[in-house]
Amino acid sequence: MSTWRPFAIDFGASLAHYFASAKMVRNAGETPIPMPRILLLYATTEGQTELIAETVARSLREKGHSVEVLPADAAREQADPAAYDGVMVGASVHFGHHPPYLHKLIRRHGSVLAARPCAFFSVSLSAGGPRPKPAAAQRYLDKFLRKTGWQPQLTASFPGAVKYSVYGPIKRRVMIVFVGLGGGETDTTRDYEYTDWDAVKRFADAYAQCLKHA
Repeated sequence: MSTWRPFAIDFGASLAHYFASAKMVRNAGETPIPMPRILLLYATTEGQTELIAETVARSLREKGHSVEVLPADAAREQADPAAYDGVMVGASVHFGHHPPYLHKLIRRHGSVLAARPCAFFSVSLSAGGPRPKPAAAQRYLDKFLRKTGWQPQLTASFPGAVKYSVYGPIKRRVMIVFVGLGGGETDTTRDYEYTDWDAVKRFADAYAQCLKHA
């Protein structure tokens, strides 16, 4: 279910992105070397995976990288991974599965992804929430990679959020039962975030290191 959300323009991030795109690093011989261009695709349902993707992108831009962030469903037509030096993908898990269209996208660009530094992060309540099940979160991630045949250099599972405010009536009832059984909060007048933002930033740092050694 899509909802309209107000937004604000982050001029600081926009300027950082602009200068990162133009930034050149010089080696000892003064030969200009362009910073890597990164494509970051995300597949989100209620928006938490998008927030994580934007946090990763912001961390990488602060290091001088140029990062383009796009929803994965739109990227099927708008973006060519071959035009970038690195590719990152993030996807949420709902009822034990990542979005089917994302499987197709990864398989379609398999050879391109295999030729450049890549990272994948999965977002679920199993990774952290009322009753975390890290082994289950890892199984979701492993199953996705097995089905797509993709072998990214870096992977991670991040906790998501319970967003009662954006659920439809049926899903809200289902989540009340699911979260309640796990000992979580069932007050639907507010949302609950479990994402470990420090872990997200460490993930971005680790990917920046992958780019250095590529």
